[in-house]
Amino acid sequence: METLENSAINIQNLGFRYPDQPYNCFSNLNLEVNSGDKFGLFGPNGAGKTTLMNCMIGLLSIDEGSILIEGRKLKENRKEAIRSIGIVPQDFSFYQELTPLQNLEFFGAWAGLAKSELKMKSMALLSLLELDDVKNRQIIKLSGGMKRRVNLAIGVLNNPSILFLDEPTVGVDIQTRHVILNYLKELNSNGTTLIYTSHQLSEAEELCDRVALIDKGKIIAVDKLDVLLKRYNENNLETLYLKLTGKLYEVV
Repeated sequence: METLENSAINIQNLGFRYPDQPYNCFSNLNLEVNSGDKFGLFGPNGAGKTTLMNCMIGLLSIDEGSILIEGRKLKENRKEAIRSIGIVPQDFSFYQELTPLQNLEFFGAWAGLAKSELKMKSMALLSLLELDDVKNRQIIKLSGGMKRRVNLAIGVLNNPSILFLDEPTVGVDIQTRHVILNYLKELNSNGTTLIYTSHQLSEAEELCDRVALIDKGKIIAVDKLDVLLKRYNENNLETLYLKLTGKLYEVV
C-alpha cells in the first residue's frame, strides 16, 4: 500500500548514502507523519535528522525506497509535491540589505504569488508576527529575534500545508519565542502540518504532540509524546531522550 489516508509524509524503506561515504545513512527507514500533526524529530548530532529532513524536502535524492508528500511520490512528482511545502531553515534565508517587506515581496514573487495577493499576505504576516514597526527598516539593523520572525514569514508565504522548521527559535528572546510558538500553534489549528526539530526540548515538549527519536540513522521510537512517556516511565522528553539514546542533548 503506497498511500495512507490522512498522510502528510509517508516514507517507505528509505535508503540513502552520501557519494563519499562507504555506508548508508539510512537503510529501510519507515516513517509516517499524519496530516495536521505537530511532529518533532529529535536525535544526537550526526544521528541523521538534517539528512532526513533534506530528503523529505527534495534537497537530497534518495537511493532506495520512496517518499510520498500528501500521496505524491517526491522522486517522480517533485515540482508538484514541493508546492505544498514550506521551509524555515536554521540559517537565515533572506537579504540583509533589504527590509522585511522587500524580502517578502521578492520571495513571494519568486514563488509565483500574484501581486495583489502578495501585498495582502505580506502585510498580514508582518502584523501577525509583530513586525509592523520595522517593516521598512533594513534587516541588518534588526535584532536576532526579529530576523527569526522574518525567516518564518518567508517560509509560510506560499501557504504551505506542510511546514518544516529547523531550530525556528534558536537564539531568540522570550518575547520572540512566545510570538513564534503562538503563530505556529495557530497555523496548526488551521490545518498546517508542522515538522519540527530543535535542541530546545522543553519547547519541543510544549509544541509537539507526536515525536520520533532518531539515532545512528534509525528511528528508535515514534508515537504520541504522552504515550512514549508512559511506555518508558519518564516524566519529560529530555529524560526519555537520555534513556533511549544514552546521550546528552546538546543545547545551542
